[in-house]
Amino acid sequence: MSSIKSDMRRILAETIVKKHRSDNSIVFIKPSDGEKARTLLRDIQPWSSITYAGEEISVVIPSSHWEKFKIHFTGHKEEGPYKLITFDIVLDLSIVGFLSVVSTALADAGISIYAISTYMKDHILVKKADATRAVIGLDCLIAEARRG
Repeated sequence: MSSIKSDMRRILAETIVKKHRSDNSIVFIKPSDGEKARTLLRDIQPWSSITYAGEEISVVIPSSHWEKFKIHFTGHKEEGPYKLITFDIVLDLSIVGFLSVVSTALADAGISIYAISTYMKDHILVKKADATRAVIGLDCLIAEARRG
């Protein structure tokens, strides 16, 4: 923590880690199913994320919802279950290094992440088996930042 700059330490100290309850799936859908994805998935409830990236459509969706939709998408790939963790702090888009500090702390604990950033907040998904360790590690990182 001593190598973390004081402005990042302040941001970490203000951060609240929120672990969402539902299991989530991370899904690949073929680009040729783009219109179908836009139609079928348009009303899925938060928390979810759909990214259209030319060569792929990536979806993060509660696993219980994906079970209802996956029959419509041949050739899909899915991974899970994952737990979603939200960093409950509004981050200015000019902030540099927040996810770097978080991902380094979790990598040091042997925990892989799948990161998603939205306009105001950052989120990560971790394997369900690693979720408790991830939250404990993040809480320790934040507690250390609060101690200064």
